[in-house]
Amino acid sequence: MNRTIVRRIAIVGLVAVALLAACGRNADAPALPSNARVKATATGLVLDRTPWWPTGFDAYQLATDWSVNVGCGAQVDLNAYFSAVPARSLTRFNLFAALAVDKKTGRADFRAVDAVFAAAARHRRMVLPVLTGGASPCEGDMFKDRSWYRSGWSSLPLGPHGTFADWVDTAVKRYRGEPSVAGWEPVGEPEPADCTAAGCTWSQRTCAADAPKVLRSFFDAVGGRIHRLDPGRLVFSGTTGGDQCGIAGDGYPLVARSPGVDVMDYHDYPDDASPTTPDTLAARIAQMRAVGKPIVVNEVGLRAGSCLSRDERARSLRARLADHRRAGAAGALLWAYVPDPRPDQCTFDIGPDDPLWKVVSDLAS
Repeated sequence: MNRTIVRRIAIVGLVAVALLAACGRNADAPALPSNARVKATATGLVLDRTPWWPTGFDAYQLATDWSVNVGCGAQVDLNAYFSAVPARSLTRFNLFAALAVDKKTGRADFRAVDAVFAAAARHRRMVLPVLTGGASPCEGDMFKDRSWYRSGWSSLPLGPHGTFADWVDTAVKRYRGEPSVAGWEPVGEPEPADCTAAGCTWSQRTCAADAPKVLRSFFDAVGGRIHRLDPGRLVFSGTTGGDQCGIAGDGYPLVARSPGVDVMDYHDYPDDASPTTPDTLAARIAQMRAVGKPIVVNEVGLRAGSCLSRDERARSLRARLADHRRAGAAGALLWAYVPDPRPDQCTFDIGPDDPLWKVVSDLAS
């Protein structure tokens, strides 16, 4: 072959390799088609082209592995858990950046998180990963305030994975091919409030008038980023759903209208001492009917143990989930599965032998 031709072929090959590498580094580059199995309608969800009303557990601890990371709660037997939850159930868990770090070296280490997806795939179960928490549980407990939702998410470091924006890119790219992923939740319980004291408890926060717009802009950017990285996969809002900063009143539908949000969240704790407000589930469902997006109750928690028998709790929550379904909610998850329940205390713990497992088995569809 002519040497000039060989040289030209080599140059073309090098250019192609360079272009491919550049695409791999570009977070906004179109992703390959994903294995998205879940779709959203105006009023509900569809799994594998069949109407789906998911129920299951919030099992935030799944990526804890004490031999690898700092953990977030107790370590779970993943095979035992995913073999026990019924088909067509959904498990919501923490996929925080801190759980993909080796606690000894401080370097990125995905073994613990990879194990969650591997177990879910083995047992053909669906999961909803939460990429960070609004109050940063298990990540230093630093409350994410209004400045974080405005710009801190893309500028403040989270450790070896970089900023939250970098972590979104890393996590979504790594797991976008997983058929077990029902969708992505960027932040659990986002609340763009301003802190008036270091602890930033609920009584130490103020809410600026532009908080709903700040949260909407955040979802426009982050939800859009996820959609570009993993086309067809749903983005869940993670919102508490009540009168919290950023979503109170008309703030909730403002956030819901973001093109970066596909499913809105609501959290329900019937034994909570807070007074009832107009921002109840029925009102939120009505707002979502107007917006044209579904709403899921991704946390339903009731304390049991020393304060209430587990059987009584199971009967109460069975009726409550049925009420939510009749009202028009698109699914409901129970807070929270733990491998080490404390029956002598009054907690939200749902252990491996709790009667609520039968409720989930009966209602998952």
